Amino acid sequence: MRLGKQKILPAAKSIKDFEKMMNSRFQTIILLDSHVAQLPSLMKLANRYQKQVLLHVDLIQGLKSDEYAAEFLCQVIKPAGLISTRTPVVQVAKKKSLIAIQRVFLLDTHALETSYRLLKTSQPDYIEVLPGVIPHIIREVRENTGIPILAGGLIRTRQEVREALEAGAEAVTTSSQNLWEYK
Repeated sequence: MRLGKQKILPAAKSIKDFEKMMNSRFQTIILLDSHVAQLPSLMKLANRYQKQVLLHVDLIQGLKSDEYAAEFLCQVIKPAGLISTRTPVVQVAKKKSLIAIQRVFLLDTHALETSYRLLKTSQPDYIEVLPGVIPHIIREVRENTGIPILAGGLIRTRQEVREALEAGAEAVTTSSQNLWEYK
């Protein structure tokens, strides 16, 4: 599956942020911290406003981030996609035809090499590269995997957004509201 043309994917850190996004121009939004019991009502709200929701599985309280949780989310909650650092979660999302986003933390060369091995297994629709403030690494990961990149983490300025996009990121994920209006 594919995301839309948005260059910014706003990430809600709270229910208040999530509700605020319902009246925004964004078609696709990311829900970070949440509680499993809140998900049905949040998805109902998003559906009412015709918003696509990408759930960050690893940050859902009350739900273990594994393939069983991913099955539950796909079958019961029905978001547009799942984001996770865990390969089995990404594989379930792909199998269920949801947008599958593998989040990778690129701390050093070893982490980069390990990520390449994991990505060959999971074959996600997108890779979220963190931190997203290293343009040459965004370019390298895109070239080595052929998988579209989302840049996230530590992006604080419009210039950093621009650099990530120029390096080949399809979009930037951010919870910084001052960057949500970037066009």
